[in-house]
Amino acid sequence: MSVGFHIPELETERLRLRLPKASDLDAHLAFRASDGARIVGGPFDAVSSFHHLESVVGQWHLRGYGRWMVADRATDEPFGIVGLYHPLDWPEPEIGWTVYEAAEGRGIAREAAEASRSFAYDVLGWTRVVSLIRPDNLRSARLAERMGCRKDGTHDHAEYGVLDIWVHLAPDEIGSGKGAAA
Repeated sequence: MSVGFHIPELETERLRLRLPKASDLDAHLAFRASDGARIVGGPFDAVSSFHHLESVVGQWHLRGYGRWMVADRATDEPFGIVGLYHPLDWPEPEIGWTVYEAAEGRGIAREAAEASRSFAYDVLGWTRVVSLIRPDNLRSARLAERMGCRKDGTHDHAEYGVLDIWVHLAPDEIGSGKGAAA
């Protein structure tokens, strides 16, 4: 017997945001074991990385929203995990992004994060969504600025320390000049 639930797929010009699958595991394990994972608390062993991928799928079932595996639309090559995230110790739902080394510097995190933001506002009807970013994660802070986010305080997390709260523009604010990157 198989038990399933539906995770919506999103498509952008270059990307497909979809359910993680078994063929993504090698790329996910490789990233989580690399020095690139330091910014998210790594490197991690294979067991921890597998549990992380399970949590990506599980949050969809528990909350009705979550993160997607971001993949190349043409080849299905996995590029990372991006989407809506809200663990119990987070102050509110966020858009989070982690892209694998091959995807860095190509605009993939932004393209996927903007699709996630649209899903949160347009499909789920949210009125606010944030990204929690470590102050030393300059690449993510710059991405948040380019997306028009504005800083709105901090959150002191037991494991990750102080995180900056970046608020994403609401749909009526996008393009209005109200964000940080206007």
